[in-house]
Amino acid sequence: MSVRKLGQAAFAFVGAAMLVMSGTSAASAAVRDGNCQANEFCYYWYIDATESASDFTGTVQNYGTTQPTCYDFKGPGLGKGECIKNNAMSVWNRTSRTVRVYYNSYLEGSYQDIGAGYKGNLNSTLTNNNASHEFR
Repeated sequence: MSVRKLGQAAFAFVGAAMLVMSGTSAASAAVRDGNCQANEFCYYWYIDATESASDFTGTVQNYGTTQPTCYDFKGPGLGKGECIKNNAMSVWNRTSRTVRVYYNSYLEGSYQDIGAGYKGNLNSTLTNNNASHEFR
């Protein structure tokens, strides 16, 4: 075996070993793609879980307010590319946990608890006034 082929084989082996030791694969990593899938909590730009969506698998304490550093709506439809802070009107909780949506950043202020499976509108206090959320 040539030195070059031996080096390539060693590199492939080390890469595979690192993947096995990490316990995850690229396919299993959560991707924020705007498609509300099982085990995700999603915001929608408009009422009744319509228009562009933004999907999450964990707590976020601060959404940010400007591109390119904010969390934004990823799915197709109105609102795509806009920052989600103070722009969501409805949600879909496809997790088995309650998700608490807060009026302020850093999990503060008025809140609404979104039960597992709930798909609908945010209350009047939080409609277009969402700044953080917590998986409970």
